[in-house]
Amino acid sequence: MSSRSTARPTRARVGLVVSAVVLGALLYAADQASKAWVVAHMVEGQRITVIPDLLWWRFLRNPGAAFSLGESVTWVFTLVQAAVAVVVIRLLPRARSAAWLLSLAGLLAGVLGNLTDRLFREPGFGRGHVVDFISVPHFAIFNIADSCICVSIAVIAVLTLRGVPLEGRSPESGTLAPADDGRAAAEHPEETRP
Repeated sequence: MSSRSTARPTRARVGLVVSAVVLGALLYAADQASKAWVVAHMVEGQRITVIPDLLWWRFLRNPGAAFSLGESVTWVFTLVQAAVAVVVIRLLPRARSAAWLLSLAGLLAGVLGNLTDRLFREPGFGRGHVVDFISVPHFAIFNIADSCICVSIAVIAVLTLRGVPLEGRSPESGTLAPADDGRAAAEHPEETRP
């Protein structure tokens, strides 16, 4: 196999990783910037109509989880979000498919967005209240981080149900991509012959 053909997947992999990092950074920045804007320009409880009868900005501080569950145990959510962030960071290097990489990057951005609030917002470290502001009819008030988490988990669920492994599939055979250490070629030399 020529060095040119082995360099191509490496470049593609680097491109995917860079895309995932950029996506995660942009989503995290959008979450934090939007929350900073809300805190600076709105009063808690204030509601601003964006699209009549469809979308409002409504500033709330949420000490609990979705639908304000567990408001008295904020520290538990801080620990859970920190643990999830560690798990996702450990999974990211193993991901080989674009769908897995991008969904994990989105999940990490969302978890880190809300974890930042838990760590650094009032009333104190590890007990901070998450800034929520996106309001739509018949649904809980949420933020960009919550959206990232929900969409990413939905994509991960679809990937899992369709049997797409974290390590991805090789496009030629539809089988798991072999490890880069050369063991697959040594074990099955007939597959590498022209």
